[in-house]
Amino acid sequence: MGSFSPIHLLVLAVVAILLLGGGRFSSLMGDVAKGVKNFKKGMAEQDDDTKPAKRIESQKQAEPAFDRDGNATRDTLRDDR
Repeated sequence: MGSFSPIHLLVLAVVAILLLGGGRFSSLMGDVAKGVKNFKKGMAEQDDDTKPAKRIESQKQAEPAFDRDGNATRDTLRDDR
């Protein structure tokens, strides 16, 4: 009672074609086929980017403004303000 036989599936397919129309149903199935084809193509392609990723360069350490005795280590102000 809970399983579909091939006759049930055939009746369901006929009802779907009648409701959707022949042209709409065939275009829908064509779109599904294109999607599956593009998915398989994408899965089969290998990435061309075999180069290692560029490493992020770290910033150089900031120079201290004063030494341990409290004397200024730089005489001028920063020029990039």
